[in-house]
Amino acid sequence: MGIAAIVVIAAVGVYGIIGGKGNGDALCRPAVERAKTLAPLSTGELAAFQPATRAIDLGHLTFTGDDGKTKKVSDFAGKVALVNLWASWCMPCREEMPALDRLAGARAGQDFAVVPVSIDTGGPDKPRGFLHTVHTQNLPLYVDPSMKIFEDMKKQSLALGLPVTVLLDRTGCLLGHINGPAEWDSPDAAHLIQAALDAPAGKS
Repeated sequence: MGIAAIVVIAAVGVYGIIGGKGNGDALCRPAVERAKTLAPLSTGELAAFQPATRAIDLGHLTFTGDDGKTKKVSDFAGKVALVNLWASWCMPCREEMPALDRLAGARAGQDFAVVPVSIDTGGPDKPRGFLHTVHTQNLPLYVDPSMKIFEDMKKQSLALGLPVTVLLDRTGCLLGHINGPAEWDSPDAAHLIQAALDAPAGKS
């Protein structure tokens, strides 16, 4: 991709890397074991992917759909979900969006969802305009102008800036995350996502 940076942000500007540890969710402990099997796949274009080492349930995270209705990550239960936080002013985000669109198209019809959430503070017009500009065909528009979804990830020491992407199992438990852009339609990404799809689902 050629960009090895992430955009580091606070509520309106730049922040030092701050994060809480969080207790995680005991019900997601099996996901930590599954995440260990993904570690060998953190290579090549996905070398920055960090498999989960703590049990974290992200099913409660909320955002807004293009229809104005509130959605939760748990709405995607039954699917492996790739939740990507981005903003129209974030250049690394803009560069990786076409790859995310191609990934969503390639995995259409599978138990997999790409969930891109814009945290532009001005509402949906700018992110909608950007998606139109790059001619995305497979990505929905989700927004959270309050940036709460980002703050929630930051508290879990997952989000350092933008873009940040989390890979979740079918129950909303964290399998791993990556800060910074990635080639999401690369063979390396395909191997990682397929391994997540092949992993057993369910909390215990």
